[in-house]
Amino acid sequence: MKSLLIHGENLVALEYLINDRQLKGKIDLIYIDPPFATGNNFTITDDRASTISNSKKGTVAYTDNIKGDDYIKFLKDRIILLYELLSDKGSIYLHIDYKIGHYVKVMMDEIFGIENFRNDITRIKCNPKNFNKIGYGNIKDMILFYTKTANPIWNEPIVKYSQKDIEKLFPKINKQGRRYTTVPIHAPGETVNGKTNMPFKGLLPPKGRHWRVDVDTLEQWDSQGLIEWSSTGNPRKIIYADENIGKRMQDIWEFKDPQYPTYPTEKNQDLLDLIIKTSSNENSIVLDCFCGSGTTLKSAQLNNRTWIGIDISEIAIKATLNKLSTIKQDIFVSKPDYEFIELNKQKMSL
Repeated sequence: MKSLLIHGENLVALEYLINDRQLKGKIDLIYIDPPFATGNNFTITDDRASTISNSKKGTVAYTDNIKGDDYIKFLKDRIILLYELLSDKGSIYLHIDYKIGHYVKVMMDEIFGIENFRNDITRIKCNPKNFNKIGYGNIKDMILFYTKTANPIWNEPIVKYSQKDIEKLFPKINKQGRRYTTVPIHAPGETVNGKTNMPFKGLLPPKGRHWRVDVDTLEQWDSQGLIEWSSTGNPRKIIYADENIGKRMQDIWEFKDPQYPTYPTEKNQDLLDLIIKTSSNENSIVLDCFCGSGTTLKSAQLNNRTWIGIDISEIAIKATLNKLSTIKQDIFVSKPDYEFIELNKQKMSL
């Protein structure tokens, strides 16, 4: 299918995707950054800058005026439909703030099941501020990550080691100048009559432990010079820095908001790139039903995914169209080819 941009109320649009487009169970990844129940108007003051205020200055991009129980119901109605659209290998990332996020999690647990809750990701969004108030400065928001089932798409996200990481994690240097560290070759738990409980070089695993691999593999490592023996005869496995591409991504992410956004609450594209690469494949459909300025859609396009974007704001749709127009076809990325639909109006093909 072609990618799809819908100008309309997202509750209606999600029902349209289920009933008219027959996309139930077809979406592999959903990212949403809904209103945060702040009570603010989000305005654009000119073609470049955006502000958050309760004033009447500027053009209102959207109004975030639903609060409390009404907000949770507003979001729940949409999450129920998003759950239907997700495939059995699908994931959802819901971007929210600390004031309402924990109430949203309870609702998400009800729909997805607490067993499918994967992470409460902390996102560092800005530099520290020195506002005079009772309470600690807020530099973060949260992303709730759920999967539909126990077997989602998962492309392990790896962060490249910094030089500081390498020096800290691989403190030893051999005669050839290669940095390395060593790790135990045994692990907790005993095995009975197993290959990981046999003698290696005349040694048995410590009491209550077993070898991490079978003895044949240990012999192979030793012959390859990958076992380091201490002065007391303790064997440890050698791990070289130059054979490790990086470390696992943890649950604190520093992806600061753009300093000069073109649309209120515009998110960092690197953030979306990470999510899309991790939880979808090149043949996947990515959905954002609060698409704002279209950052999710652009990231999906650049990573060769099919995408669906929905927003009720005419200003958001214009910002999205403008952002998509900046994508130029090259050898790796195709120029966006998509349908544009205004619900309850004539459908147009672009």
